Amino acid sequence: MIDQGIKSRPQYEPLRLDPTGKRHLLLVAEPDHRPEGFETKAPTIETWIVVPRDAEGAAGIPLPGEDGPRRFRSLRQMLDCLGPRLAQERMGLRLYATGREDFLWDVDGIARRAGMGKGEVQLSHAGSLARRVYCVHCRTYNEGVTMTIARCEGCGAHLFVRDHFSRRLSAFMGVKVDAEVPGDVPSAEQAYL
Repeated sequence: MIDQGIKSRPQYEPLRLDPTGKRHLLLVAEPDHRPEGFETKAPTIETWIVVPRDAEGAAGIPLPGEDGPRRFRSLRQMLDCLGPRLAQERMGLRLYATGREDFLWDVDGIARRAGMGKGEVQLSHAGSLARRVYCVHCRTYNEGVTMTIARCEGCGAHLFVRDHFSRRLSAFMGVKVDAEVPGDVPSAEQAYL
């Protein structure tokens, strides 16, 4: 039931520095998601990273104003700063992001709205395979879904998590599993860790 043969599932490759870029911005969702060797290839790369709250003042993580990555306390804070940052950019920026799938496609959406093209943005999956699921019935986003069937946080429907990924919505589609026979909900399987 997991492999549905749907071709919309994104495929990811390791990040590679684009030599045609004049400036480079790397977004890292978690400290352990840093791409190996990537930063050493370009001394001019600007890095944004989300660090845990308990890491403040820890060795190896620079404080604001020091050389090193710009630190954020949450993905939301980073994403909120990305739009204004891209609005000030000129041609030549290359954007790289590494993290969970929902984060990657949020970054991609912000980049598209800022006018960046497909060749200017690279996405690399790292971390959990948990999914963001969009309920097609009530339009609620359900975060961190790891089962093939999940209860919608909005309408309470039992959703079958399809393997269809919407880049526009940055989510997998969830459809009511018992729409034709109410109450007939099959067993959920752990599928996305």
